[in-house]
Amino acid sequence: MSSCNSCNSCDPAAAELCTVAAAADIPTVWDRYAAQQPQCGFGSLGVCCRICWKGPCRIDPFGKGPQRGICGADRDTIVARNLSRMMAAGAAGHSEHGRHIALAMQRVGRNELPAYQIRDEAKLTAVAGRLGIATEGRAIGPIAYDVATLTLEDYQNQDHHHACNWITSSLPRKRIDKLRALDVLPHNIDATVAQIMARTSVGCDADPTNVVLGGIKGALADFTGMCLATELSDAMFGTPQPVVTTANLGVIRKDSVNIAVNGHNPLLSEVICDVARTMQEKAKAAGAKDGINIVGICCSGNEVMLRHGVPLATNYLSQELAILTGALDAMVVDVQCIMPSLGEVAECFHTRLVTTMDENKMPGATHVSFHEEHAVETARTIIDMAIDAFTLRDPKRIRISSAVSKAVVGFSAEAVIGALAKIDPDDPLKPLVDNIVNGNIRGIALFAGCNNTQSTQDGGFQTIAKKLAKNNVLLLATGCGAGAFAKLGLMTPEATNAYAGDTLKAVLTAVGEAAGLGGPLPMVLHMGSCVDNSRAVAVATAIADRLGVDLHDLPLVASAPEAMSEKAVAIGTWSVCLGLPTHIGTVPQVTGSAVVTDLLTHGAADLFGGYFIVEPNPEAAADTLLGAIEERRGALGI
Repeated sequence: MSSCNSCNSCDPAAAELCTVAAAADIPTVWDRYAAQQPQCGFGSLGVCCRICWKGPCRIDPFGKGPQRGICGADRDTIVARNLSRMMAAGAAGHSEHGRHIALAMQRVGRNELPAYQIRDEAKLTAVAGRLGIATEGRAIGPIAYDVATLTLEDYQNQDHHHACNWITSSLPRKRIDKLRALDVLPHNIDATVAQIMARTSVGCDADPTNVVLGGIKGALADFTGMCLATELSDAMFGTPQPVVTTANLGVIRKDSVNIAVNGHNPLLSEVICDVARTMQEKAKAAGAKDGINIVGICCSGNEVMLRHGVPLATNYLSQELAILTGALDAMVVDVQCIMPSLGEVAECFHTRLVTTMDENKMPGATHVSFHEEHAVETARTIIDMAIDAFTLRDPKRIRISSAVSKAVVGFSAEAVIGALAKIDPDDPLKPLVDNIVNGNIRGIALFAGCNNTQSTQDGGFQTIAKKLAKNNVLLLATGCGAGAFAKLGLMTPEATNAYAGDTLKAVLTAVGEAAGLGGPLPMVLHMGSCVDNSRAVAVATAIADRLGVDLHDLPLVASAPEAMSEKAVAIGTWSVCLGLPTHIGTVPQVTGSAVVTDLLTHGAADLFGGYFIVEPNPEAAADTLLGAIEERRGALGI
């Protein structure tokens, strides 16, 4: 192994542990990024095609070499196909998560899974009402079964004229009408993904605009899957409410059995949290005087952070570094955003890497197959493995960072509206709407997306957020973006006092004190994992309905400063389709086609009211987002 210690992160814990990696000759994600330079220019532009075996084909971006692939596809068709396939993959990831939750809820409704229950019956009843399911005088089990069964219709419906239940029940009527007129409303999540793959295969759709519109339908299927996954998870595991916890690699404890949950699916991580509470004495008997310490990584970490106050160790890009502390006894992974390198890093330490999903195995890991009917037994097996690993630690190799920050998290849509209700119980949205209209809050920004080695880890999130907050913009965050803010101490009342503009600070203070927090709300409101972006849309939809306008009329923007994955492509696209100016800080792999680039950055505005802002410089991005907010305010006359 070879390491060059090329850490590019503004997280001090990451920088500290990269020196440990270098000393032990263990390569990290930053080393592998450096080794890949220079990266393929054709791939960066999106002008390479590997869909068939006649190729791969590449289009010369300078116009001197080939201008068409072997089949005759030009740069616009190739880029459009590649982009649409990324949207399909993103939709598949989030919707598969949702399907897993829905199938589990169906079995909970039949009383077949004793490890699970409906923890928020009020949320389930509200969801049933939105979906048109009767609840009066009915037991909660049959209601859960009916909600899950109707949800699964969004994966099965074959009537092209009937849009998915969850998207039509989650957006303002004006937005649904616009999307229906453009024929981009999905009728079936699975069918939409399959149709994208079919139409982008050899000899099919070659019109770049038509191909992208097909991809857009896939992005809206992604939104559908996210909505249902979040709402059903809340009903089963509890709707998040504000909780104080901690974040960054300093949450790993020397005298505890440390178990990290990593991935995106809460079905196992929730049970691990429950079972760990019953096994504390066993861990202490093995020598861990502080018992078992569950920590989170990526979005499984965000899920248990919001619902249980479990500390978040880190976000996507620095997940390897949790093992490099020498004190992580087990990392339990489920699906999505899990680095294949973890097995190689874990082999250098005592850490047990445990895969749990049969469709997601990794070299170097121990596989413990997870099925809901055996959830408790599986959790107990994994925790036993962690306790055994604890006894194999090398004390000389323990290097736990001192970096740790307080974080106030758990701002679901219900929690936000509940806090506002403390000011006006009869009309909870009125305080927020009034402060947007009078300019105390200039607008709202949603931060989402991943980490990317092409950026300084967490740097874009931090820079843009501080500038927007100074200009009195209310900030919401999900996923690895939320993880960045939590690690850097920006999800605290203290950050509000330090960085927020005067009028925003006054509003956050008034709401926080009315809600009993004894001070302002945190500068950035943590709304959940990346699948929980629908929470922010729920708040925006409530505001739009309250004002009788569409989403694109609101002073609302989105930003993914370090976008990386196919899921981020799908999220950013549906954000644009809902009417939001949407910033991405990583240049997307579409710039080889002027047609596709223009459609995303200009043509989309005419069709949907939203558009992409591509700007790697975070200072410039913040200025552009502020300009978009002011433009929307001007159009509203406020």
